[in-house]
Amino acid sequence: MGRKYVKYSKEFRESALRRLGLTPNVAQLCRELGISRQLLYQWRDTAQREQQKQTQGAEQRLRQENAQLKKALVKRTLEADFLKAACAKVAALRQTGTGSGEMASGKPSGK
Repeated sequence: MGRKYVKYSKEFRESALRRLGLTPNVAQLCRELGISRQLLYQWRDTAQREQQKQTQGAEQRLRQENAQLKKALVKRTLEADFLKAACAKVAALRQTGTGSGEMASGKPSGK
């Protein structure tokens, strides 16, 4: 006579795995839950693989985000360097344009 297939709920499996992490007596836990030790360890191994997949997926997303942020930083750094150089050239042109070394002044507006 074969064993009847029983589908355990996700909540039941998660509860069993939490208890597995806390109990020193796995055989006693299995008797209380009415499941085999093999099944309990199978659930544990499956949960660990799923956790590992999620961790790897998150790590991959973080690596991609990091690469995008590095590219954006390089772009902003180049833009800032360009603007600094442009400002320095404008300042140099202003100084040579007045002959006094001071900033050229315009007529005050509104007066």
